[in-house]
Amino acid sequence: MDNRELCKKTTKKKQEIFDTPGSGRSEDRQNGHPIHRVLSFVRRSGRLDARLQRAWDTYSSEYLLDINAGEGSLDVREGFSFDGEYVRKVWGNANPLIVEIGSGQGENVVAAAEANPGMNFLALEVYDPGVAHTLLLAGKKGLGNLRVAQVNAPELFKVMADGVAAEVWTFFPDPWPKKKHHKRRIVQPELAGQVRRSLADGGVWRIATDIEDYALHVHEVMDGLDGWENVGGITVSLPVEHVGKGNADLAEGMPHADFAESSRFDGRVLTNFEKKGLVAGRVIHDFTYRKA
Repeated sequence: MDNRELCKKTTKKKQEIFDTPGSGRSEDRQNGHPIHRVLSFVRRSGRLDARLQRAWDTYSSEYLLDINAGEGSLDVREGFSFDGEYVRKVWGNANPLIVEIGSGQGENVVAAAEANPGMNFLALEVYDPGVAHTLLLAGKKGLGNLRVAQVNAPELFKVMADGVAAEVWTFFPDPWPKKKHHKRRIVQPELAGQVRRSLADGGVWRIATDIEDYALHVHEVMDGLDGWENVGGITVSLPVEHVGKGNADLAEGMPHADFAESSRFDGRVLTNFEKKGLVAGRVIHDFTYRKA
C-alpha cells in the first residue's frame, strides 16, 4: 500500500492516524467523505497531572513554538516557513540546528541541549504529557537553546527551508509491530526526501531502534535511496523477510543477510526507555545516513 493511501475510517472520539505527511483533522473532506492521511501515531487525549500542567503554564510561552494551525491542531499554520531567518529570530543566533523527531519525555534532547550550548535544538512531539515533561526539564535547567513544537513532523519538514538543519534525530520510533501496520512507521521514502532537503550539505539523519524488524525496515527504505550514504561501519545480520506481532519468533529461522550499521551514537543519553529494551534483551540498532 502506498504511504499516501487515504483511510476512510473515522470515529468522533478516537482517530487512527498513520505515517506520512497529514493533518490529523477530523473534518477534512473530499467528494463529501471524511479523509485521513496516513500518520505514525494515534491521537489520544493526554490529560496532564497537576505537576505537568504547572510546567505547561509556566514554560510554554518560553519554549513552545506558536506555529500550529489552531488550538488542538497538529498542522502547521498556512503560510508558515521554517527558514534561517526564523531560526535567528527564535533562537537569537545562527548556530547549527538539530531536530529530534519524537522527543518523548525529552530526556535525550534536553541532555543534548545542556551538553552543547553552541548548538540549537528543536524537539518535535505530539503527545501532551511528553511535551509538558520536556518543557519541565528545559525550564528547570534554564536552557536557552531548546524549543519544542507540538506538530506532526512530516508537516513541519514540508515547510522547512533547504539546508536549515545540521542533523535530524529519530530515536526509538513507534515500531508498529503488526505487519498490516508497517506502513505507519515514521521512516518512509517521502519523509526521507523532505529530511534530506532540509539538511545542510553533509548533514546526517541519525536513527535508532531496539526492534529487529524495524531495523530491516530502515535498511529497506534508506539504503537504496538516491542522495543518502549509509556511513555505518559495523556489520549486522538481519532476516531478509518481515515478521510482525505474533510471529516474531520465526525471524531466527529465516534467511539472513549482512547490513551496515553504526556504533552507538555518543550524543544519545541512556534513557529509561532504552534501559527497558536492554533489560528485555533487545539489541539496539543505530544508523547514520549522510546527505550525499
